[in-house]
Amino acid sequence: MADIPFHHTLTVLQDVCKGCTHCMKRCPTGAIRIAGGKAHVDPERCIDCGQCMVVCPHHAIVLEQSDFNRIFNYRNRVAIIPSLLFGQFEDTVSDLQIVHALLQIGFTHVHIAEFGVDILRTLGNRISVYADDRPVISSYCPAVVRLIQLRYPALLRTINLMRTPAQIAALFARLDIEEQGGDPEETGVFYITPCAAKFAQINTPMSATSGLIQGGLNLDSVFNLMQSYFAKNKKESLAVTPGVIAFPQISAPAFLWSLTKGESASMPGRTLAVDEVHNVIEFLELVEEDKQQNLDFLELRACATGCTGGVLNPRNRFLASERIKHMAQRLPREIDKETKARVLKVSDRMIHNLKVDRIEAKHSLKLDQDMGLALQKMEKARRILEVLPGIDCGLCGSPSCAALAEDIARSNASIRQCAVLKLTDPRGLNTLARIWGEQIALEKTPKPEV
Repeated sequence: MADIPFHHTLTVLQDVCKGCTHCMKRCPTGAIRIAGGKAHVDPERCIDCGQCMVVCPHHAIVLEQSDFNRIFNYRNRVAIIPSLLFGQFEDTVSDLQIVHALLQIGFTHVHIAEFGVDILRTLGNRISVYADDRPVISSYCPAVVRLIQLRYPALLRTINLMRTPAQIAALFARLDIEEQGGDPEETGVFYITPCAAKFAQINTPMSATSGLIQGGLNLDSVFNLMQSYFAKNKKESLAVTPGVIAFPQISAPAFLWSLTKGESASMPGRTLAVDEVHNVIEFLELVEEDKQQNLDFLELRACATGCTGGVLNPRNRFLASERIKHMAQRLPREIDKETKARVLKVSDRMIHNLKVDRIEAKHSLKLDQDMGLALQKMEKARRILEVLPGIDCGLCGSPSCAALAEDIARSNASIRQCAVLKLTDPRGLNTLARIWGEQIALEKTPKPEV
């Protein structure tokens, strides 16, 4: 996969932001700084995990909104829905009602994203993975993939290069419609996503979804449209529109795929599932140190409980997970012969499109692109950190003393920003500022008494 500009979907509303530092302290990649009393996001470091949006008490961080009316640019309007959409509704709303509502608000075809798991199993008689090294790391969560690109480039060889279930389902949907005589140019596939990172991936040109998925739709927005339909049409018949394919059958294991342990449960060998991005970072540190070579497959998710913890889900993640597990109990272990036949009918065209290009590293966390200068700045940051108080109060506008030291080494900050030094030794701080904050030179200076 080429090193292409990443489309970011999270925005800080400057007129609403109070500069409270909640987002800065929560960000797993140190992408946020406070300047002028407002939060600012470094796009080179952001992985669109949505953690900042979750913890902001002022609702100053928002996600880019999707234009639902774009679907009407196409005659065949396909909704790729994650299984967790079913979990957003109470038990009184059936799966048939949910699909019917999607058809009524404008879609002509509905496919469950995780049906891609059944497609992959049908094509190869097993769940296939492809990576250059082990333990193989799932590519299901784009926030985790981008995290590895930024912080753990040595692990890129272990990322599974098979397409995600949603991408495989989108590919099948397009080919299935074409097989029935539909014009490919009149088919638009839209993924209803609970996740800022997946929305960002879909909107990034030349990403793995390009050509397969024409747009992403925010799950909370689509959920509200469906709820509005239910409120206005309580007495309407719930029969699915005749002649329109609702969605193919899906197996229970595939239906559970997006939950924690849902993917790893279907993988052979020794597997492990880790959810919530800070837990993922802690574990990736161990993997990078080659301490986990006994494992065969890693399911890593940026959100707690898996995708039910996505920032765009309106319902409590635990209730949503419980309903999905409950619904899965009524599903078969495998899809039926008729559905398999539909998949096999387009198998030749699918098999050649199941892998994506290798993923390239991002070097946004380096102190400098020039290795020599990077080493000099690293030494400078180390010596600056020795001077700083080390309490990580965040009053300087950086998430930690180490982050401030690096910002100063990059000439993006001044040591005068340290409020603790300013209070304890204001005269000495002016001297330090001249040495560390206002010039690039790396002359050694004695550590002052603080």
